[in-house]
Amino acid sequence: MMEGYSVPEGEVYAAVESPRGELGFYIRSDGGPKPYRLKVRAPSFANLESLCTMAKGQMIADMVAIIGSIDIVLGEVDR
Repeated sequence: MMEGYSVPEGEVYAAVESPRGELGFYIRSDGGPKPYRLKVRAPSFANLESLCTMAKGQMIADMVAIIGSIDIVLGEVDR
């Protein structure tokens, strides 16, 4: 869609439940042919926030098991 599409003016947040958690999309438009801002909230980013709480008091060697237990995709986390 090189030309864009008709986006009404305003902003909206929509979310769906994915296997790893809530996948959200925030779109803001000024009424032009393309959105002014598009932000994706990936579920792995929110799941990674719990890492500090789970790792507190554990050994460094346990980090592999902790990261594996929250099933994150690090490609989603990179911003």
